[in-house]
Amino acid sequence: MGCGVDRARASGRTGHAKPAAGGLGLIYLCRHGETEFNRIGRRQGQVDSALTARGQAQARAMGRRLADLVGPDFRIFASPLGRAHHSARLIAESLGDAAITLDPRLMEIGMGSWDGKTDADIAQSHPQLWGAFAKEELWFNSPDGESYDVFAARLAAAMADIAAEPAAVKVVVAHGVVSRVLRAQHQGLSRAQSFHLPVPQDGFFALAAAGAADFIAAT
Repeated sequence: MGCGVDRARASGRTGHAKPAAGGLGLIYLCRHGETEFNRIGRRQGQVDSALTARGQAQARAMGRRLADLVGPDFRIFASPLGRAHHSARLIAESLGDAAITLDPRLMEIGMGSWDGKTDADIAQSHPQLWGAFAKEELWFNSPDGESYDVFAARLAAAMADIAAEPAAVKVVVAHGVVSRVLRAQHQGLSRAQSFHLPVPQDGFFALAAAGAADFIAAT
């Protein structure tokens, strides 16, 4: 699951990292657990599908791991899309049923008419676009979807507000493409580099000191 710009961290880590300078604090960035659409290879965008049994187990495992890390001063923020909100609720169960703040700016990239489609559907309906872009760049090139710049701007605005919250630790539960772009912004990576970042569902990333996006396995 490694990538040159994400430093894997052993799951034996205890405590929580020292908050970073500049008011960021410490953010744990989680992707929702596996969904039915994930399982069959269908792009979700802003349509939804239910968490599988495996996805629910993944979210609960993230909650148990976070319970060892967050300390008493934390808040949970989540995308309002069902798969992320459900994952956040399962995570919160391990954190004393903590309240969850829903922020629509954390929603997954909107792909317009491509939401809910398979890659085969997209290749058939728009062969010229399928051939022009790498698979992970297609998210940003739907004819009626969000552009990278629009998507990145709403995520940056959301994270600026979350970082300004007084809690020492923030848990953010969102989506795969959200995680890629947020980590790229945090690490100062290019748009092209963001396409290749891993998006695991069996752990989460600790965003603390500038440039650090450390993976923490949930099991």
